[in-house]
Amino acid sequence: MKKKSLVWAMLLMMVWVTACGNSGGAASDDPNAEDTVTVWTYPVHGTYEDELKDLIADFNKEHPNITVKTEMLSWAEGPKKFDVALNAGNPPDLYFHSVDGTYVNTGLALELDSYLTPEIKEDYLPGTLELGQIQGKQYGLPLYQFQWAWGGNKRILEEAGIDWKSIQQNGWTWSEFNEAAAKLTKTLDSGAKQYALVTDGTSLDFIEMLSRNNGMIDVLDKDGTFQWNDGRILDTLSFIKNLMDQGYMPKETAAIAPAKRTDMFYAGETAMISKAIPYYDVMIQNRNKDIDDGKVQGEKIDFVLLPVPHSDDQSAASTMGGEGYVAFKQKKDKGEQHARNTFLVMEALSGAKAGNSANELALPFVRQSQVDLFEGKELGQPDNLDAAKVMAENIAMPVVLELDIDKASQQKQFKEQVVKPNIQALFSGEKTPEQIAEDFKSKGQQMFGQ
Repeated sequence: MKKKSLVWAMLLMMVWVTACGNSGGAASDDPNAEDTVTVWTYPVHGTYEDELKDLIADFNKEHPNITVKTEMLSWAEGPKKFDVALNAGNPPDLYFHSVDGTYVNTGLALELDSYLTPEIKEDYLPGTLELGQIQGKQYGLPLYQFQWAWGGNKRILEEAGIDWKSIQQNGWTWSEFNEAAAKLTKTLDSGAKQYALVTDGTSLDFIEMLSRNNGMIDVLDKDGTFQWNDGRILDTLSFIKNLMDQGYMPKETAAIAPAKRTDMFYAGETAMISKAIPYYDVMIQNRNKDIDDGKVQGEKIDFVLLPVPHSDDQSAASTMGGEGYVAFKQKKDKGEQHARNTFLVMEALSGAKAGNSANELALPFVRQSQVDLFEGKELGQPDNLDAAKVMAENIAMPVVLELDIDKASQQKQFKEQVVKPNIQALFSGEKTPEQIAEDFKSKGQQMFGQ
């Protein structure tokens, strides 16, 4: 009898210990239990770290039981660190990025639809909540709408008689751009060349923006059909080559790094720069102040945000998308309450006050509450803010939000392995547009079966 009692006592002790071990921390179903939500983010703008602290302080007034642990990553090393953590099955709960089908493919991206209240959905401006979705399912909350565009030096444009206000409001075709470029390309009194346009030779954004404005929203369309295999891509490549042949762009574009491109714009050696984002407006305003204060040497610039010109036969298409927080679970799942807590933090970092990021970056807001809170406090110049709004009306919704995961992965591979070396070969003059178009066609058939 004593032995049976001893056995029962030991069993009860084991059950009690196991229960205690499973009841604490993030696995608890108690909404008031202590929990920690980890956030990995970036210096979104100059004062974002302070902004983040304020948002978390506000959050903790209502949720003192949830500790928000943040880590500020560098733009250079952060993506690699995140990929390592994700592949190891231990990503942070929240990561600052646009949504990505490869994240969903891991099975660790947290689907958010069950946490979205009608009030949250209604607060998002039309078409913006979708920027955090993959195939109609919500995985992220956008903080702002990013925009890729071109930028101009108002003085140089006006000296050449370019009606930049009309371009901002009405756009321009490739033919109209070439006419303007001829007026903007000249030799300066110093003997230096002034180019119409400068881009860097290391990234894909230049050909992506131009091909998007020639009826090809991306390498694939939303149905997964290969696009870069007909006359439109040849026309796009030929348009780029003509810019260099005519001297509108430097013949040494292949060797131009992003920093050099910016230096040339600041030095007045180019009338326009690609790619430019609306934040350049704020950056250049700050640079002008530093010039006035004697901290920086150089000419002050009035920045003009310009849409990318479109093919004469096609409509304008703005390169835009959403960036904000994406939610994740871990391979060792922390439970449903932890997921709810993660969403609570996510919403706190994406709400009305978080609209300051869009305001600082002179980017379009994503929520009506942000529009209301920052009305009259805009940092960008009115003409450029209006231009950004016009471009937003012509948004080409990112194809990767509609593609299945395998197609999205194939498209990314095609860009890295096929497009990047070919566009560099175009810039360097090693290959003709015809050769590159044929390579796109043959490699596309191999990779996509089309």
